[in-house]
Amino acid sequence: MKKDIHPQYHEVIFWDQTSDFKFLTRSTAVSKDTITWEDGKTYPVIKVEVSSASHPFYTGKNTFISTAGRVEKFKQRYSKDKK
Repeated sequence: MKKDIHPQYHEVIFWDQTSDFKFLTRSTAVSKDTITWEDGKTYPVIKVEVSSASHPFYTGKNTFISTAGRVEKFKQRYSKDKK
């Protein structure tokens, strides 16, 4: 295998700023920002907009769009028997 072609795999904190949820994991992502974790060590932090803590699919806060009017308009527009 060639040396020095793979990115460095290290511990990083991902911070979901929407829900203020942080989790420690390993990644190849790099960041200049750092944060001190619960264990007292300093880790690079990657700020994300959506994670499992804030995504509607995982939180159960899905919003459904009413399509009743759209379906009727589609049927009227593309029906074989136009009136």
